Amino acid sequence: MMTGNHRSHTKRRPFWLPASNFYFLASAMAIGIFFLVWLLLQEIKDETPWITAGLVTSLFLIATVILREIILRNARNRIVAAQHKLDRTLAFAPRLERERDPAEKFTIERNAAFLAEIKRKSDAANVLSSVAGSHREVFELCSFYIDLVDRELPMVGFGSPRIAALTQGRERAVHRHKYHMLKWAELEVVSHSIAMSQAPNSKVSIENGMKALGVLEAALSYYPQERRLIDSETAIRDHLNGIKVRELVKKAENALSGGEPSKALRFYKNARKAFENISGWSTENRSIAEHVESEIGRLEKQ
Repeated sequence: MMTGNHRSHTKRRPFWLPASNFYFLASAMAIGIFFLVWLLLQEIKDETPWITAGLVTSLFLIATVILREIILRNARNRIVAAQHKLDRTLAFAPRLERERDPAEKFTIERNAAFLAEIKRKSDAANVLSSVAGSHREVFELCSFYIDLVDRELPMVGFGSPRIAALTQGRERAVHRHKYHMLKWAELEVVSHSIAMSQAPNSKVSIENGMKALGVLEAALSYYPQERRLIDSETAIRDHLNGIKVRELVKKAENALSGGEPSKALRFYKNARKAFENISGWSTENRSIAEHVESEIGRLEKQ
């Protein structure tokens, strides 16, 4: 979710497979290695080719697990180091007085100093573009500045040079606020979405989905017409409703196995109703929906 004016700040993310896809690929490669080694050993008349082939395959699988752990650990260390670097960078920025005497004028000099700090923090956040917290700090500072200017402008005398300075500063702050809030939302939602897809169970997946929705709702409270935020919210809600549907279908199948067709019918009907809240119909969703309708029709005839 990057604005068109800031595409130059976008950096290509490193390609890395989710855990399930990685281990599926590793398993497929291991099977291929097993048969390749087995065939080669058969060619040289080895008496127990399956043992050596199995040993080589096992070593390959162990190596893939270790390799993934090393890469992920290095990635985590880079993120932590980036956050520490950000903290050190921002520590040198001059601290502004957030609480001041209401009678004290917000001068052009004070305004310039505030805008300079916003720019420094924005530049630091763009250098460490993958750290969501850095973008959040910038848009929160922009929000504070915008509120400050909105309170100050009605008290500025007609014809004062402060009007132009505050108005132009506000426009720049609004622009940076939107950019950094959307970047923060993008990073947070991607992080929670990955955790949601790799969750060990539906409960953890739902928890991460709700966190992603919380981020999107915060951003939408400022930019309710932002199409990328709306589309992301719809996708997350569809995923959560899909989990609900699959849970209901699972309960229905368990009820059937337990000899409770009436209970199963109730679960299937609840699943059909839950489908009404899904806007994106994937091939999997269509298949599940057809199964649900088929089971409802069959059970209602009994």
